[in-house]
Amino acid sequence: MSVPARAYLSIGEVLAKLRNDFPDVTISKIRFLESEGLIDPQRTPSGYRKFTNHDLDRLRYVLGSQRDHYLPLKVIKDHLEALDRGLQPPALPGGSPRVPRVVTVDGVATAESFGSQSDLRLSRAELLEATGLVDNQLSELESYGLIALRGRHYESDALDVGRSVAGLAAFGIEPRHLRAFKSAADREVGLIEQVITPLLRQRNSEARERADEVQKELASLSVSLHAALVRTGLRRMR
Repeated sequence: MSVPARAYLSIGEVLAKLRNDFPDVTISKIRFLESEGLIDPQRTPSGYRKFTNHDLDRLRYVLGSQRDHYLPLKVIKDHLEALDRGLQPPALPGGSPRVPRVVTVDGVATAESFGSQSDLRLSRAELLEATGLVDNQLSELESYGLIALRGRHYESDALDVGRSVAGLAAFGIEPRHLRAFKSAADREVGLIEQVITPLLRQRNSEARERADEVQKELASLSVSLHAALVRTGLRRMR
């Protein structure tokens, strides 16, 4: 979607918005941060910089990290790169960006959690650290199709699967025991596809928005049904 012309800010307007919190900031400083790759404003055909509110937020983050925590630009740049991949800001000054947790109620994923972390992208090391898996476990999960690398990173679904598998592993349940879960999930996805495919075929924005809503709701109901059936089965064991 194109951004309306006045949604953009000139470098002078950006400077004016920053001056209240950062009185020492200058146009030269903003240009320097751009040259270091911390911001990347668009340009008009004549070469003038066009800043967005996102650029402004990044500048505030950079300037605040320098002033309040004395972080070097390389560390700040690493933080920004991690934040761009969906991680959360550091909890403590000088800390590292954190991997977010999925939205749950009583341990069951909610409709809001489906698609809420679609921008999350993790390296292999970040995924291992966030889930508690070891490298050979992750490789085994990949071989069974339970986790997949998307391009150069792992997405939020890999994080959720990895955390669940690590929890099950504490009870002696290994990745090879979980192939039935993958098969059942594939069948559930097939049912959901049957419902939303007619909406997607309409090829208009309203139908696609409705398809997204229906997909999230059906996914949440599917997870809730699965949890209820497991609880019912466990009660029979008592």
